[in-house]
Amino acid sequence: MSCDFQALAAPGVRGLQPYVPGKPVEELERELGIANIVKLASNENPLGLSEAAADAIRAGLGEGARYPDGNGYALKRALQARFGLEMSQITLGNGSNDVLELVARAFLSPGAEAVFSQHAFAVYPIVTQAIGATAVVTAAKDWGHDLDAMAAAISDKTRVVFIANPNNPTGTWIDRDTLVGFLDRVPERVVVVLDEAYTEYVDSSRFPDGLALLSRYPNLVVTRTFSKAYGLAALRIGYAASSAAIADLLNRVRQPFNANSLAQAAATAVLGDEAYLARSREVNRAGMAQLESGFATLGLDYIPSVGNFIAVDVACEAGPVFEALLREGVIVRPVGGYEMPRHLRVSIGLEAENQACLSALKKVLGR
Repeated sequence: MSCDFQALAAPGVRGLQPYVPGKPVEELERELGIANIVKLASNENPLGLSEAAADAIRAGLGEGARYPDGNGYALKRALQARFGLEMSQITLGNGSNDVLELVARAFLSPGAEAVFSQHAFAVYPIVTQAIGATAVVTAAKDWGHDLDAMAAAISDKTRVVFIANPNNPTGTWIDRDTLVGFLDRVPERVVVVLDEAYTEYVDSSRFPDGLALLSRYPNLVVTRTFSKAYGLAALRIGYAASSAAIADLLNRVRQPFNANSLAQAAATAVLGDEAYLARSREVNRAGMAQLESGFATLGLDYIPSVGNFIAVDVACEAGPVFEALLREGVIVRPVGGYEMPRHLRVSIGLEAENQACLSALKKVLGR
């Protein structure tokens, strides 16, 4: 090959490393030839599809040759009814990752800055660097966002601030008073993205509802997903809520038909399935308590989490432990790329899956 395509690529892209997802079950089966694998790596809902979503998917298959509704009318109406939003405030995405990238494309450019925290979601640095903007990373405080440090990091070049609440992969969270105090300090010219991918799992009266803050802060963008508590990870469907002015800009850079028909139908259906959401929360609460107790029995520290995952300190370099767990048929997530080399992130599974993880961890660590 005579052409140097690396040299042709945009500078920000040249320095990127591809996002590494959780290891698929099928890949591990091929590599090691083992069965009955437990995957607790990708913060998926262990209950599987809700029946309401499955019925909606089956009903929509007959129109599979048609393009989806590019405006997502039915889903936007459902979100409007559920959360009191105006349809003009909603931007649909191919998962919430998609709308995070839309924000970067709409507001970042070479020379601009994006502020986010150490240990925050990996997509923030990816979309910032790909655009050619500059990432300003503030040191974490107790594994979570230090909003005082983030406010101090805002400069004349800052265009976007990314905040994950709860944060992935640490599971830490910011209470309403702290968040509001921060938003009051942010200049209106700076767009604040509040990433609430795990908000449905949080059970605290002090936890902020980002959607309720939109009328007070016109520079706020709230992103949410149907991949976690609503169990639609395979279909890739999420959304942003913002002022109509910001939504208009996001829709200018959004790809046509970025939310497919089956995903829209399933999301519309599951949004009304209160029993499924309640069951998802209950399974998560019980599983979190099970893993916390198991880690304590093994003498392992962990970061208290309000998501559907928990980061455990394995008291040594986590990479070899991750590899050893794979050979035991358990897939978790190493988070060395988040500057957490001793931690593994474990998604909350069903009771038997959680126990399988704890048993394998005990064996691997010799405890």
